[in-house]
Amino acid sequence: MEAFLVSTGLVALAEIGDKTQLLAFILAARFRKPVPIVLGILVATLLNHAAAGALGQWITTLLPADILRWILGIGFLAMAAWILVPDEFDDEDAKLTQHGVFLTTLIAFFIAETGDKTQIATVALAAQYQALALVVAGTTLGMMLANVPAVLLGDRIANRIPVRLVHGIAAVIFAVLGVATLVGVDEMVGM
Repeated sequence: MEAFLVSTGLVALAEIGDKTQLLAFILAARFRKPVPIVLGILVATLLNHAAAGALGQWITTLLPADILRWILGIGFLAMAAWILVPDEFDDEDAKLTQHGVFLTTLIAFFIAETGDKTQIATVALAAQYQALALVVAGTTLGMMLANVPAVLLGDRIANRIPVRLVHGIAAVIFAVLGVATLVGVDEMVGM
């Protein structure tokens, strides 16, 4: 259950102000059809995060536990720093195809999420927890918690979210995970 809760919370916090959340605002403003947009975000996230989680678990089969612990610990610390860097939304991310609302959202979200902070976090979380289904369910729920309100409420909430504070909280959580991984907290408590 810890894998699910940590994954949900981290991704929900990390997604605030992220380029995919900005994409959700743009899609909502352009199409004004929330149901196919939300469904497109859900399917794109499930596909993207399932692949990322599978990669994270696969990596654990390649590396000895002590080396993996260092890679994950340093990776979580790097995520703590990366989350503090504001995302930029470039024109390439905003290009929309003419394939209908659902397919446009699915394609745009899948591409925007590829290599994004939350996808990299999913790889690390899946490697850390070795609970693919719980991590993917958690990261997907986190994406939905951040993006569904963006689709439904749009500009009414965009300027009311303290993005720097939320990112600061996420950075602290990533840093705590990194330090705990490096010092082997799960080994010390018998997990």
